[in-house]
Amino acid sequence: MRLILSFLALAGVLSLGLAASPAPSFTEETVTQTIPVGTIYGTLMLPATSGPVPVALIVAGSGPTDRNGNDPGLTGDMYRKLAQALAARGIATLRYDKRFIGESVVKQTETQLRLDDYVDDAALLADRLAADPRFSSVTIVGHSEGSLIGILAAGRDTHIAKVVTLEGAGRNLADIVEEQVTDAHAPPGIIAEIVSYDKDLRKGIIVPSPDPAVEGLYRPSVQPYLISEFRYDPAVEIAKLTQPVLIVQGTHDIQVQVKDARLLAAGNPKAVLAIVQGMNHVLVDAPADRAGNIATYSQPLLPVNATMVASIADFIRLH
Repeated sequence: MRLILSFLALAGVLSLGLAASPAPSFTEETVTQTIPVGTIYGTLMLPATSGPVPVALIVAGSGPTDRNGNDPGLTGDMYRKLAQALAARGIATLRYDKRFIGESVVKQTETQLRLDDYVDDAALLADRLAADPRFSSVTIVGHSEGSLIGILAAGRDTHIAKVVTLEGAGRNLADIVEEQVTDAHAPPGIIAEIVSYDKDLRKGIIVPSPDPAVEGLYRPSVQPYLISEFRYDPAVEIAKLTQPVLIVQGTHDIQVQVKDARLLAAGNPKAVLAIVQGMNHVLVDAPADRAGNIATYSQPLLPVNATMVASIADFIRLH
């Protein structure tokens, strides 16, 4: 289910690693949450402060991205670094492995998985945090595909007090995929096939034999999941929210564009829009050119963008 990474051949890129600066003072707890088909595993990070503190539920993006922001062969630790940066500002976080990912174990096949399963899990974890007396409020922070998951969870769960969409799409996933493969200069024939597959999937029609070149994204077993996500327009869903919303978007993101953030903001005019100069999709400062941007994925000492952290922390603490 990984999108642009498949086409940019980032699977072999090395880690971002942890920032060079000293780690803030915090404690961590392992969290397990039973769901109808198995168990979700996560990490609760608590700042070294007394009294109830705000807590953020971090929802990962697409593909086999674990609670720390890592994929097999790609160790970026962006969510761990974000959690540490928020802990330094007195904000707790819960980051977790989604179904099928990391330590989370489920009795469910890929063919059975739907986007709403991820939404249900996020809402359940938010309820758990809201019931914990150590926390004063719950904010959901969804990154990339997690942005839509967070929006949908907040629409269903009144325990979610605030919503942060971080590098989130403002259009249907099919539109994003088609734009990404075009920008990545995929062969014209592959682009045409993807457009054709998306047209069928938008109608709920399974494509039985996709081209092997794109089977990683369009294999028949994952198509029911794609159909379930193609039902949603993030700009329409964000308009339904009554909670305060922060939309954060980096200007150097080559996976999701600034225009997506503006579409989300147009859908919810009360939302706070934070355009972060120079930040890319993995939440670090990066050059605008594609090659240089991609190269930042393999530089282990790059910290997460400070402006992004400040925007999220101020929103959580002050709004």
